[in-house]
Amino acid sequence: MDRTGEKIAAVVLAAVLLGTLFMGTVLPYQAVRRQRDSAPVSGSVPQGPFVALTFDDGPRTETTVRLLDGLAQRGVHATFFVLGVQVEGREDIIRRMDAEGHQIGLHTAHHAKLTGLTAEGFYEEVDSLRTTLMDILGERHFMLRPPYGMVNPSVQQWAGAPIILWSVDPQDWSDRDSARQAEHLVSRARDGDILLLHDIYDSSVDAALETVDRLREQGFWFVTVEELFALRGIKPEDGTIYRCLPPGNA
Repeated sequence: MDRTGEKIAAVVLAAVLLGTLFMGTVLPYQAVRRQRDSAPVSGSVPQGPFVALTFDDGPRTETTVRLLDGLAQRGVHATFFVLGVQVEGREDIIRRMDAEGHQIGLHTAHHAKLTGLTAEGFYEEVDSLRTTLMDILGERHFMLRPPYGMVNPSVQQWAGAPIILWSVDPQDWSDRDSARQAEHLVSRARDGDILLLHDIYDSSVDAALETVDRLREQGFWFVTVEELFALRGIKPEDGTIYRCLPPGNA
């Protein structure tokens, strides 16, 4: 398929993903549902603005479950870049994420700095988690978020996945001030941004839910990273770094 064909296919996918938003759903801001195998439904794709809410370093039972409950109540989908050491024993949470329409991505097995690894070490960190997730969820193509956002040409060459960084970061690991974190996100969010939080802190869960409520009041729609690509008519490329997907980026 040529580039034009890829963009057309992505636009069709976006219409399929977003059509249910205007079908009289109970939640007026209900986020998109993945319907890759469904026929397109009638209705217009909203103009946005759109943001992708993403979480690193989980899952953690106490915080991630509370976050999933809050997102479900709001009809919002997010993207979770998980750690292999956190997945073990929490496979039910991964299945719940997937069943409820969230996207799951790779954040390595042990939160390793990928730029300091040999090819063998890289594959041990990334492919072991990829295999684990496929064992839980089945065959699919997972996106990669390198720990600390550290990337070099070797990481790009070995990734075997699109590399997803971020454009708005409240550094929620640095304190437990959920009000500050939410204000940082809300005041800086723009159409196409990828927002970064960590679902291992109670304060981050509070900040995330406050951010969702406040941005929805401003007319924002929350989508997964893969849905954001579809909306922009972009096919994500393995080894390519993406920080945001603003309008006109296609």
